[in-house]
Amino acid sequence: MTTLIWHPALDRPDLLAAPVRAALEGSPLAASVEVTEIDPDIADTQALVDATDVTLEECANCIVVLGRRGETERVAAGLVLATTRADVNTTIRKSLDVRKASFMPMDRAVAETTMEYGGITPVGLPADWPVLVDARVVASERVVIGSGLRRSKLRLPGALVADLPGVQVVEGLAR
Repeated sequence: MTTLIWHPALDRPDLLAAPVRAALEGSPLAASVEVTEIDPDIADTQALVDATDVTLEECANCIVVLGRRGETERVAAGLVLATTRADVNTTIRKSLDVRKASFMPMDRAVAETTMEYGGITPVGLPADWPVLVDARVVASERVVIGSGLRRSKLRLPGALVADLPGVQVVEGLAR
């Protein structure tokens, strides 16, 4: 089992996707955000937990969801603990006020976030996207999330997630 070595995020800008780095630069939140380098092959949550000292309970997964209301498309990101599953068909759909919500196709999510698949994170998402965060994420002592790149992860206090731009904390966002 590998013990990960964490650094202040802005001390290792090479481990941050461009929009993540831009979001952290000049932000008072940056001082509480850490980054670690990982093998890109273990970017997926279960692989990370199996190979390192990170626990499943610490991990949070970011999803990108879209839906339509008439001719208007609505996009949102969701952040839920890895021990839960996002309630896309009820809670997220209602939050977006759409008839049907589904995961954004991978190629499009990568293009619109300018982040790598498997590394998409709520830090640095497009400014007009709401970021729906399950209340259990915010209640966590700390969470491990993507960095925008498959070769690294961010770690920050769960409560700090609520202070990220565009965040709406939602009770019952996940089951």
